[in-house]
Amino acid sequence: MYKSSRRSVLIGAALTAPLLVLSGCATVGLGGGPEEGLRRLLEISSQRALTRLVTDNGYLNDVDARIALPAGAGDRSAAVLGALLRSVPVQRELTLLVNQAASEAADRAAPLVYDSIRSLTFSDAIGIVRGGPTAATSYLERSIGDRIIDAMLPEVGGVLRQLDDRSILGPVLGAATGIDIPALQRTVARQAAQGLWRAIGREEASIRAAPSTADDPLVEGLLNGSRLLGG
Repeated sequence: MYKSSRRSVLIGAALTAPLLVLSGCATVGLGGGPEEGLRRLLEISSQRALTRLVTDNGYLNDVDARIALPAGAGDRSAAVLGALLRSVPVQRELTLLVNQAASEAADRAAPLVYDSIRSLTFSDAIGIVRGGPTAATSYLERSIGDRIIDAMLPEVGGVLRQLDDRSILGPVLGAATGIDIPALQRTVARQAAQGLWRAIGREEASIRAAPSTADDPLVEGLLNGSRLLGG
């Protein structure tokens, strides 16, 4: 199975990222304002999502992030892949492959996500605090844009290159010259990015529903304060 040498390093770095330690009663004005609270909310949500997704079969086992079989990866390839995917063994291996590719791609994209959070500025921090259950994640997604797909592409390509003559898919795909492999690679990267955002958003929504689960006084104070103010 294709493995990333960065995986344990990135997870460890994420989980040991500096936390804001506040004494006494946590409030928005103590230790940081709404912008810092939102950054912490996004850091925690991203750490939790990535920790799950970059493990073996992380995407495959996550109903919100799982990659669908890319049957439409390029106009010329759609019919060929459609025929191939009627074979159960091919379905099984391709599903496993693209989800492994997604996990590796999320690992590759992690530094971009964390760096973007730390440098993020908010045009309407209070509006995002009082927004919907995934308002902060949606804001981060818009801020990063397609850069996350560009970051994921090399890792997806690396996994797809694992196809060889020992694989069920290797000779089949090799014979199917109509398959657009670059399009397939970009389709998987795009779905991996979408799955990552859904997973981060799910973690954000969970924290918003129960702020104490963030285990972060600034985030808890920010979200509880918003509730008291009618947010």
